[in-house]
Amino acid sequence: MEQDERRNCPIQRASNVMGDQWSLLILREFFLEGSRRFQDLQDVLGVSPNTLSGRLRKLEEGGVLGRRNYSQNPPRWEYHLTESGQALGPMMTALRVWGAEHTPDLPD
Repeated sequence: MEQDERRNCPIQRASNVMGDQWSLLILREFFLEGSRRFQDLQDVLGVSPNTLSGRLRKLEEGGVLGRRNYSQNPPRWEYHLTESGQALGPMMTALRVWGAEHTPDLPD
């Protein structure tokens, strides 16, 4: 595979959208719980507001998440998986299975 092909590889493009720890954990919450609000995600993940905002924006720009306004003043959003995001289900299941089989449990 040539360098230009590597740069435009589907795996590279996918990792540009969701290739970090927080993005995968955010996606996990959508697969476990369905639509989520910002505060719900922040509470369960313990992620900083700036980091969470950035990851949600990146996932939305990548077409993985969509959002619906649920409050006008102040503006607040509920996020949901798009059709493209739902297509990640088999990958998330594969990551879960791999993690269960090949990584040790974290200490309490």
